[in-house]
Amino acid sequence: MAKKIEKQLKLQVPAGKATPAPPLGPALGQAGINIGEFVNQFNEATRELGNDIIPVVISVYDDRSFDFILKTPPASSLLLKIIGEQKGSGKNTSKKVGKVTQQQLEDIAAVKMEDLSANDIKAGAKIIAGTARSMGIETE
Repeated sequence: MAKKIEKQLKLQVPAGKATPAPPLGPALGQAGINIGEFVNQFNEATRELGNDIIPVVISVYDDRSFDFILKTPPASSLLLKIIGEQKGSGKNTSKKVGKVTQQQLEDIAAVKMEDLSANDIKAGAKIIAGTARSMGIETE
């Protein structure tokens, strides 16, 4: 018989740098997960992904075991990496923080394709362009 899922946690954790310290430790502890085991498995799985923030969906089962699914980094962090900024504009209509090309948008869409609700790269690039505009990044 299949295990019954008790909880699902959705967290964003730096790749290869998970620690039992807050905010990760308390969230895992409340769900009844062995924190050290998760930290080791996550860090091992994301060691090669650099310094990106990785969204992770953790399924906690009734016997306190767990498994997790790694997602692609958020579009906003990929855009900020391309333009070399720490954060987007607080006033996206009047203050612009950078500029991205159509090719860069398509490259990000290719990376994020499995997590986007788009049928092809061009449609994915339009979704990423919308994220860029809301962050105060101009698109060409």
